[in-house]
Amino acid sequence: MKLKLFITTLVIGVSITLNAQSMFDKLKKQKDSLEKVAKEKLNSVVSTTAAPKLSNEEVIKGLKEALTLGTNSSTALASKADGFLKNQRLFIPWPAEAQEMKARLIKAGLTKKVNEFETSLNRAAEEAALKAAPVFVDAITNMSVADGFAILKGTDTAATSYLRKTTYSPLYSKFLPVVKEAIAKVKVTSYWNPLVTTYNKLPGTKKQNPDLDAYVTNKAIAGLMTLIADEEVNIRKNPIARVSDLLKKVFGN
Repeated sequence: MKLKLFITTLVIGVSITLNAQSMFDKLKKQKDSLEKVAKEKLNSVVSTTAAPKLSNEEVIKGLKEALTLGTNSSTALASKADGFLKNQRLFIPWPAEAQEMKARLIKAGLTKKVNEFETSLNRAAEEAALKAAPVFVDAITNMSVADGFAILKGTDTAATSYLRKTTYSPLYSKFLPVVKEAIAKVKVTSYWNPLVTTYNKLPGTKKQNPDLDAYVTNKAIAGLMTLIADEEVNIRKNPIARVSDLLKKVFGN
């Protein structure tokens, strides 16, 4: 009798344990399923909120707006007193093809005059930067872009590099008259002519006559592009620099 009671109790206990384990397994599966659904919903909401869908047209407009913003900021910075002269990244040195001339003039005791000429080159670039923004913005506006996403997903200075690559020739042509006017205003040739005249009279020298207009134009464009690239990096990496809804949308992804 006792044995029968024991067996019955044992069977009931095992049955209860199995049922409890089965119930636990069911609850665990339901919990896992609910967590999976919730995670998918959350990811969907986050994805929708953080990365709104962009069209190629929006990306192109955003890139051009970033370059325009960079141009306005860069020209304002470069056109200040010493904007080129005291910035080692922008400083315009003595023309490379006339380095021998520079060395011989310094040896002849004309160091002060050489430095004054270099200063005048940088003053001309600073003066030209005052009127550079409309020229650069025009180049940006007319810049043809087929795949904005390729530039957006490129390097931190991909837009500036594309601007330089695709618009340099027309940009140079339109900026050259501005530089010529600046060179005349700061009287670069008044520093240059006495030096080149003195040098060309020295025995055993090769006549020097570099194109100063072209030299300063190329150097000024290079300097402004350097600053525009800095602004592009800032817009890409610093949310505070994205001052419009379009910039936030394009560069916030």
